[in-house]
Amino acid sequence: MNAMKSRQPPTILIIISVLLLVIILGPFLVPVPPLTGTAAPQDLADPDSQFVMLNGLAVHLKTRGQGEPTFVLLHGFGASQYSWQAAFESLSQEGRVIAYDRPAFGLTERPLAWEGENPYGLQAQVDLLVALLDHFNIQQAVLVGHSAGGTVAMQMALQHPQRVAGLILVAPAVYTSGGAAGWLQPILATPQMRHLGPLFVRSIQTRGLELIQQAWHDPGGITLETLALYQKPLRVTDWDRALWEFTLASRPTGLADHLGEITLPTLIITGDDDRIVPTADSLRLAEELPGAGLVVISNSGHVPHEESPADFLTAASEFINTIR
Repeated sequence: MNAMKSRQPPTILIIISVLLLVIILGPFLVPVPPLTGTAAPQDLADPDSQFVMLNGLAVHLKTRGQGEPTFVLLHGFGASQYSWQAAFESLSQEGRVIAYDRPAFGLTERPLAWEGENPYGLQAQVDLLVALLDHFNIQQAVLVGHSAGGTVAMQMALQHPQRVAGLILVAPAVYTSGGAAGWLQPILATPQMRHLGPLFVRSIQTRGLELIQQAWHDPGGITLETLALYQKPLRVTDWDRALWEFTLASRPTGLADHLGEITLPTLIITGDDDRIVPTADSLRLAEELPGAGLVVISNSGHVPHEESPADFLTAASEFINTIR
């Protein structure tokens, strides 16, 4: 009798085994229903949209104007080239303007499998920007980067300063750590989390309005047209899976440790009520980035180029005149 009891597995081992099964198999039991009502990017394009093949991706962009300087506009997280619409035409009076959708956003192609460099990583975004300049035979451009787009512009300035005539950084996300903690990345990349990930990022469908309102000093200025343009990319096929891949690829940029290496003409623009990238961060950057100018726009939040386009354009125009 005692011999039979000794051969039975201890209760603790049974509990551990069950917990492991739940952890390993449980996530796959959670249904992830397919998105409905989605379409190919080309089917959602505007009459003035262009799709250009760059580094194997069909990149969506729009262009205006001609001559020098050339401006390349880089949007922030959750936005797209449409976030520049209030400033697009006016900037085109200063020179040629190109606004494009970064991978995982807007109408640019969203690969879910690839070889080599992860297309959603920072290095691939810099390489894509170089490819865009080469495609349009642009030797130098003024890079106008908002929030996370500002970090791409700064990384480009570090790696390819000869291709950058100047930087206009709008609430750049320099001191805010990007991506999950290093120890968490392997967990997020497991098959279980890849299964559940799209469900997590789909929350932007319901929280989107809250995030947009937080980005504005006065949410009352947000029009129905603006909301529709923000929501349009959420109709693209597999937008949720691509956004999860972007999340997995995000890492801290480390830019704060290399500010002394950026010596190009730079203007930093921020709203005085930025609650996404705190205004204090932009003030700090203006002190730590050699020779950088600073403009603080009153009664404006994280998107001064949308909320206060006239003030934004005045600041940009004055800066441009100093580097012509």
